[in-house]
Amino acid sequence: MDRIRITGGQALRGTIPISGAKNAALPLLIASLLTEDRLTLKNVPNLADVNLLVRILRNHGVDLAVDGKRPGPAMHLGETFHLTARDIVDTTAPYEMVSRMRASFWVLGPLIARMGEAKVSLPGGCAIGTRPVDLHLMGLKALGAEIDIDAGYVIARAPKGLRGTRIVFPKVSVGATHNVLLAAALAKGETVIENAAREPEIGDVASCLSKMGAKVEGIGTSTLRIQGRDRLEGAVHTVLPDRIETGTFAMAVAATGGDVTLEGGRIDDLKAALDVLANTGTALKATDTGIRVMRNGGGIEPVSIETEPFPGFPTDLQAQLMALLTLASGTSIIRETIFENRFMHVQELARLGADIQLHGDTATIKGVKTLKGAPVMATDLRASVSLVIAGLAGEGETVINRVYHLDRGFEQLEQKLSRCGANIERLASG
Repeated sequence: MDRIRITGGQALRGTIPISGAKNAALPLLIASLLTEDRLTLKNVPNLADVNLLVRILRNHGVDLAVDGKRPGPAMHLGETFHLTARDIVDTTAPYEMVSRMRASFWVLGPLIARMGEAKVSLPGGCAIGTRPVDLHLMGLKALGAEIDIDAGYVIARAPKGLRGTRIVFPKVSVGATHNVLLAAALAKGETVIENAAREPEIGDVASCLSKMGAKVEGIGTSTLRIQGRDRLEGAVHTVLPDRIETGTFAMAVAATGGDVTLEGGRIDDLKAALDVLANTGTALKATDTGIRVMRNGGGIEPVSIETEPFPGFPTDLQAQLMALLTLASGTSIIRETIFENRFMHVQELARLGADIQLHGDTATIKGVKTLKGAPVMATDLRASVSLVIAGLAGEGETVINRVYHLDRGFEQLEQKLSRCGANIERLASG
C-alpha cells in the first residue's frame, strides 16, 4: 500500500492548475445513462472514484472512449470522455461496486427514468457517517416509482414512466438533489424540487441536462424547475473546476507561507471559505487565470466557523482548515453540522503536536508554535489531505499511510505540490 513522505518547512511558490470537480464529474458521467446519443465531457479528472464509476457504467452498457491530456498551458483541462449508452444491458448495480463509492447509488434515478426499472444496492455506511438514502427514495417515489427494499437492494419500478411533481426535501441533500434531478430530466411534465441543494456542482449538472434537452430553471437557487423530455440528446459539456481542491491548496499555501496562483480557481464558488481564509491573515486576489494566494511571514489568526450547506463553509474543507488553525496564534472553534463523524483526523493531527479538544460536534483548536513530523494514518479523503497540509507546514518528516484515500479525490497531488517547492514524494508499496 502506497505512502506519502513529506519533509516540511518549505514555502509554496508557483502555479497549481485546478482539476475538474470530482463532485460534478461523477453525476455528469451518470447522466450518460439518460440518452442513446453520445455525451462528451471535457475536463474529467483522473481519479480512483471516476475510474470505479466508469466500471459501473460499463456494467450497465455504457461505451467509453477517452482523449488524454494535451501538453501546453492548459494541461489541467483533464481528459475528455465520450460516453454512449445506446443500449442499457443491465439495470442492476451490484453491492461489490456500490459499496465502494456512495455516489454510484445515483444511477438509480436515471435507470428508473429510462428503463422503467432498477435494482441498486444500498450503499451502507461510510467512514464519516451513515448518510442515509431516505430522501433519494422519497423523491423518486414522488415521481411515481414503486420502491421495495429486499436483501440490501433497492428494487424500483416505473413501468408507465415517471411523472413530474412537486418535491419538498425536509433538509438539504446534495445526493438526493442529484438523483431526483437526473430522474426528472426524463419524467413527463414539470418537476419542482424545493429545498434543493445549491452547490455549484448541482448547477453544473443542471446546465448539462439543459444542453441535452431538459429545460432546467432556478440553477443556483433552492428551487429547481425541470421540464422533462421523452428523449434526451447528446451534448458537449466541460466539468467546472474543483472548488474543494482550490480551497485545499489555498489552505496549504496559508499554512506554509508563499505565493501561489491557483489556475482555474473560481472565487464565486468558494466565497465563504475564502472569506474565512482571509480572516486568518491570508491575502487572496482574483487574477485573469484564477486566484492568487499569499502569506509571507505573517502569523495565522484564529477563527471560529461552523460547516453549512452551500453557500456556507463546506464540510469538505473542514479538516483542511483545522490543519491550518493548529498553527494559529490563539484558540479557534470549528463546529461540524453536516456529518456526525468527521473529526477522525483529530487524533492523527495530535500525533504531529496539535492541541485539539473535542466536545460533541465541536472542536476547540489551541494553536501551537510548531508541528513535528511523525507517521500518521489517513482515515478518509478530506482527512487525509489535512495531514498533507500539516506535514508541509511542520518540521521534519511526516509519512502518511493509506493514501489511496487521496487518490479518490486529488489528481496528481504530489506533482502539483512539488512543482511549487514542496518536498513530497510517493513511496510505492513493495
